[in-house]
Amino acid sequence: MWESIRRWFDPRELRSVGSTPDYRFSLANERTFLAWLRTGLALVAGGLAAAQFLPPLPLRHLREAIAIALLLLGGTVAVRAVDHWARTERAIRLGEELPASRFPAILALAVGAGALLLVVAVVVRTVGGP
Repeated sequence: MWESIRRWFDPRELRSVGSTPDYRFSLANERTFLAWLRTGLALVAGGLAAAQFLPPLPLRHLREAIAIALLLLGGTVAVRAVDHWARTERAIRLGEELPASRFPAILALAVGAGALLLVVAVVVRTVGGP
């Protein structure tokens, strides 16, 4: 694990592996990485917004749980993004098959489940009255 993390910060090691690919592939990999970072930042911003601006919800500490979940998910997305970028760049340089990932599906399910829980919270609050 620590070896993988060390590789994230050593571009010389990455360039020493395999052969230099067509730069368009590396740039596409970088754009994908940046898109994942934007997703992580959006989740972090959503977590901060939930903590600061959501009114108290019908279930005790639900607002805080939502905020913490979004913050943790945003941090996880950012770390996962850099790991996937490094593994993909290495595979491109070695001419190997690109690494498969279940993370997009897991993220989509987590966001969908979170949205469903928020719908339930809004319905409960609406039915319960002011």
